[in-house]
Amino acid sequence: MTQAHSSADVTQLLQRWSRGDAAAADRLVPIVYAQLRRMASRHLRQERNDHTLSPTALVNELYLRLVDQRRTTWQNRAHFFGVAAQLMRRILVDYARAHAAEKRGAGSTLIPLNDAENESTEPILTDIIDVDNALERLARLDADQVRIVELRFFAGLTVEETALVLNRSERTVKREWRLAKAWLHRELRVDRT
Repeated sequence: MTQAHSSADVTQLLQRWSRGDAAAADRLVPIVYAQLRRMASRHLRQERNDHTLSPTALVNELYLRLVDQRRTTWQNRAHFFGVAAQLMRRILVDYARAHAAEKRGAGSTLIPLNDAENESTEPILTDIIDVDNALERLARLDADQVRIVELRFFAGLTVEETALVLNRSERTVKREWRLAKAWLHRELRVDRT
């Protein structure tokens, strides 16, 4: 997002889009495209070398899924990127599952779990499908922690932006982020043994 477009501009366009203004959606895409592409590039850098999904293709698929979010009442820029993070997670997992089915498990998609801030915990390289399965198990225990992981890890939102999307304090988000990462690390290590 350039300096010429504030978060308020983006929020206004999102709200107009929610009310059915197609022109607002058309104006919004070029504004948010660069950040969506950065999100996609960040995740795809962690993929195997022969990965065929490009950042542009991932953003295009994301855009197609976002267009289907007609019933979403966009609150603000952070909410938009939160939904984008959920959809990006689904796209990457669907792609990894399709690729695994094609190759019968060969060439797993490895991602580092520690991708935000300076982490003191040793990063784990794991398959995105394993991460998705672990997140599904975590959702049965604490759905808010899963949302925090999606927003921080998949969308790359800051603690402040995550707190805004979830209507939580930054302190709570930091605490829940640490707990979710610790739980995921434990689960993913158990899955690998």
